[in-house]
Amino acid sequence: MSAPPGGRASASAAGRPRPRGMLKLYYGLPEKEKEEEGAAKEQEAAAALQAGPTDINGPRFDPEAFLTKLRRECPLSQLMDCETDMVKQIRALDSDMQTLVYENYNKFISATDTIRKMKNDFKKMEDEMDCLAANMAVITEFSASISSTLQDQHEQITKLSGVHALLRKLQFLFELPSRLTKCLELEAFGQAVRYHSKARSVLHQYRHMPSFRGIQDDCNKIMAGLALQLRQRFREGGSGAKDLAECVELLLLLGEPAEELCAEFLSQAGVRLEEELASLEAEVDGGVGDAGAPPPSDILEFTDRGCSRFVGNLCLVAASYQALFASREGAPTARRQLATFVDGLLSRYFALVERRLRRETGLGDNSLLVRALDRFHRRLQALAQLVPESSLAAAEAEGSEIVARAARERTGQYLQALRGFFGECLTDVRQALAAPLPRPLGKEGPGLAELLASLSAALLNQVKAVLSYVHLFTAKDITFASQPYFKGPFCSQGVREGLVVAFLRSLCQTAVGFCEGGAAGGERGGGCTPPALLLLLSRLCLDYEASTISYILTLTDEQFLVQDHSPVTPVTALCAEAREAAQKLLNHYVKVQGLVVSQMLRKSVETRDWVATIEPRNVRAVMKRVVEDATAIDVQVGLLYEEGVRKAQSSDSSKRTFSVYSSSRQQSRYAPSYTPSAPMDTNLLSNIQKLFSERIDIFSPVEFNKVSVLTGILKISLKTFLECVRLRTFGRFGLQQIQVDCYYLQLYLWRFVSDENLVHFLLDEIVGSAAHRCLDPVPMEQSVIEVICERG
Repeated sequence: MSAPPGGRASASAAGRPRPRGMLKLYYGLPEKEKEEEGAAKEQEAAAALQAGPTDINGPRFDPEAFLTKLRRECPLSQLMDCETDMVKQIRALDSDMQTLVYENYNKFISATDTIRKMKNDFKKMEDEMDCLAANMAVITEFSASISSTLQDQHEQITKLSGVHALLRKLQFLFELPSRLTKCLELEAFGQAVRYHSKARSVLHQYRHMPSFRGIQDDCNKIMAGLALQLRQRFREGGSGAKDLAECVELLLLLGEPAEELCAEFLSQAGVRLEEELASLEAEVDGGVGDAGAPPPSDILEFTDRGCSRFVGNLCLVAASYQALFASREGAPTARRQLATFVDGLLSRYFALVERRLRRETGLGDNSLLVRALDRFHRRLQALAQLVPESSLAAAEAEGSEIVARAARERTGQYLQALRGFFGECLTDVRQALAAPLPRPLGKEGPGLAELLASLSAALLNQVKAVLSYVHLFTAKDITFASQPYFKGPFCSQGVREGLVVAFLRSLCQTAVGFCEGGAAGGERGGGCTPPALLLLLSRLCLDYEASTISYILTLTDEQFLVQDHSPVTPVTALCAEAREAAQKLLNHYVKVQGLVVSQMLRKSVETRDWVATIEPRNVRAVMKRVVEDATAIDVQVGLLYEEGVRKAQSSDSSKRTFSVYSSSRQQSRYAPSYTPSAPMDTNLLSNIQKLFSERIDIFSPVEFNKVSVLTGILKISLKTFLECVRLRTFGRFGLQQIQVDCYYLQLYLWRFVSDENLVHFLLDEIVGSAAHRCLDPVPMEQSVIEVICERG
């Protein structure tokens, strides 16, 4: 290279900012960037002044001094590294310069073409400007020539022009009576009033001149006739609101008193609006509307008729009244009169709308009702803007309350529909339970689980459908849905509390009514209710407590975005109510089934002569029936509830043969109860045993499992059997029959209860009570009892 590396690097470094600065200047950078660039240059200049001749980036750089310093201070290896580094910097600077040129090459070419084109355009523009200057010179010359020619006659022309204008005005005044008469013949009343208003001030000013006074008298006579015609047309009231407003406007221009016209205008408008209200009232009452038209078939058509006719005409009357009288003297009084007039009519219209809304009892799609309420609300807002008075603000609030009340009544109707649907489902379930089935006893159970699943699914689907119908009231395109006075209370108190929570509570109350003496559907509850229905409703309430209530309320909150701060019922409270209802139903089911079995046992004891009975040869049929019913109940309950937990069973109870009473332990256990040769008094022994035995609560609440339910039923049944035995007197064979029956029950009933000792205790009590009341207490041999029960 010809130049030293240091010198070339210095030149490149010093020259690098220049192209960038020129490009920035060409493209017009903002002033802020220019100031920043200037400050940077100043800093570089200050640094350059401080740099010496050996600073390769400074303006006073001396290559010879720089090389001398390097040779003196640096070894050969460092000199080689310095050379390599400088070569890299030179190549990098060359690459940056080439990149800058390549990137802006198209811009340079475009700028060159633009400059060349501008030269051609400016040349053409110069020719046009020269032509324009020549034409302006000719025009100036002609203008000067005309001005010099007409200079002497200018004043005369101006005077003649003024005379001509005056003559035209006088001609208009002299022709004014005929013009007014012609306008009256053509019924162009507005043109006549404009002609008279144009000339009235001139005629009044020159009324002292006889000719002008005659014209004024003729015009006044004609305009008086016009005023009479306008008043006649105004009082007839056959025209629309627009023609009525035109008549009033012309009368005001003719100088008629505004106060009198205000009253007459509202009176005439009120007649036509009363006719509209009468037409709407006929539609609401089911009569025939205007021109023999039949009443509307839906609420949307009724609202459209009311809004387009009555409310539309009322808005037109209000707008015309404001335009005619609001800007004149006494405007506050006129506005108050208008507000009173509108408020009275709206009150009657609101009453008609509410009467019509009460007839909307059909449940299903709410789209027509919601659209009708939306249009009603929109028209009220438009009317409130036309008549901004405090009295009308109350009317607007009343209209908004009508919308909110209609939505609340709709949710109330859906609540009643859900209650009715639940009642219908219960009726279907009862019919299914009461229908005779060609299956053996106890096999109707599989249908119970299917009924529960179908009932639960039907209720959930119906709730979802109702929520989708009600959700239309909160659609985004509905004006009143976004109002704070509607959306918050409607979603929170109307839908969540008034519909969903109320239905869930009603469901629980209806279910509990079957066991509290007042069932739904007007029935008497407990005595008329099938036990299977009680069991099914108990499981339904328990399922609602577990998951369904939480799911329904979550779905409601997500769909309606409940943001109102008013208190709402928590999920835990509803779940507690559902669980309480399930507990009551299951307790009542146990009581009803226990009473059914107890009734059989009571009749079997009371209708038999236990003193004169024959020697037992078999088990009584009622005991077999008790075992069969217990088995059927076990199957029925097992379809809806889990098994439950039993206490550890003894080895002899687990045997399914007739060897339970044959063990020595059982013999020693039962022998004192009815063996007359016992050395100790049997009454005393029985009382001592009761002191150390656990107390049995017969009607204690049951748990939600099969074992607990069967235990409760058998406790009630065996306790009834015991009390009936205590009221009878037995002979020898009567006591032996009780022994056989109790042994048979012991063989089969222990497997249904949670604790086999409970069955042992109650059967011990029964046999012991029979022995205490026996005239000849001679028990039957255990082997004979086993043979009889085996044969039975």
